[in-house]
Amino acid sequence: MTKGALAHLRVLDLSRVLAGPWAGQMLADLGAEVIKVEKPGQGDDTRAWGPPFLKDAHGRDTRESAYYLSANRGKQSLAIDFTQAEGQQLVRQLAADCDVVLENFKAGGLAKYGLDYASLRQVKPDIIYCSITGFGQDGPYAQRAGYDFLVQGMGGLMSLTGEPEGEPMKVGVALTDIFTGMYASVAVLAALSHRDRTGQGQHVDLALLDVQVAVLANQAANYLVGGMVPKRLGNAHPNIVPYQAFATSDGHVILAVGNDGQFQKFCAVAGCPEVAADTRYASNAGRVGNRDTLIPLLREVLRSRPSAVWIETLEAAGVPCGPINTLDQVFDNPQIKHRGMVAAVDHPLAGSVDLVANPIRFSETPVAYDRAPPVLGADTDVLLSRLLGLDAAAIADLRAKGVVGG
Repeated sequence: MTKGALAHLRVLDLSRVLAGPWAGQMLADLGAEVIKVEKPGQGDDTRAWGPPFLKDAHGRDTRESAYYLSANRGKQSLAIDFTQAEGQQLVRQLAADCDVVLENFKAGGLAKYGLDYASLRQVKPDIIYCSITGFGQDGPYAQRAGYDFLVQGMGGLMSLTGEPEGEPMKVGVALTDIFTGMYASVAVLAALSHRDRTGQGQHVDLALLDVQVAVLANQAANYLVGGMVPKRLGNAHPNIVPYQAFATSDGHVILAVGNDGQFQKFCAVAGCPEVAADTRYASNAGRVGNRDTLIPLLREVLRSRPSAVWIETLEAAGVPCGPINTLDQVFDNPQIKHRGMVAAVDHPLAGSVDLVANPIRFSETPVAYDRAPPVLGADTDVLLSRLLGLDAAAIADLRAKGVVGG
């Protein structure tokens, strides 16, 4: 089988929870060898973030939470206590044989262990060292702990999410963490490209708050260019109308009209061509400016038919629309099934575990789903032997001292 595109790289993943592990999982999916360093006996915090937990072959809960499983595919687990001097030395030796280090401790938090960028570049001058924090390595908030929920609020996303008269809402997944992990993987690949040309390593500094502001996209531009503070619009769009969810006679549909031609087609299907001909609504700019009168009209029209009828007739007319699926409906969707968005991976405790597949499709270096999220410390002995040349007696001695686990 063809090796992954990054099969020549080795990553030391000191991160935990979501943003850092998400970056590590992405690099693993692309073929890199990713070594996840975890605290003996405890491991990544998310291992305990359940239920639900993965069940073993007898239907009993294991210690592998669904949350942990979502972000750690493709890695090896090495249990090292780097609060001990011998553990620190092991990590430094491993870093000397790696291309990338990922970490998401508080700014400066690894310096006391000699595992910060300044220390590890002494043993590996061309190392790519990626730090993920809530607020970055400098600035007045640098020493604060940062969490996705807090940053969604501080970074403006919650001011844009929710009904106009309702409570500000966070997104239903830890989107800032996930975006930060994605930015981190892109940054690491860019730094590796620079290293390959120049031989120079570097420190990548990523902050959740920076990322949250960056992904405000058109809403940020609406403020910076237009000078108006955007407000919560529920499911409506600030710049396109109609582009929101509507109640039908038996549920809801999403109507996503992106241009004037599509609006004319919608009105024809809906039996109200006079609305499309109305000069107030003929252009998108007019529809945005007159949404207060247009949307009530459309609500009445859309309540007249069931969701399935609207979707069938509008799709046939080339008007973008769709359902609001629950997750059971998502994974039963024929397109999702066709695209293989669920990957069954062999697991030592459960026999097999279903994971969400990587959405990237390569023609030459496909993602391989051959390594499940690892059980805590499962690869400790093999890695210490293969990478550091330690024999069984030396590993047993470290285990007796509590330096390593697994």
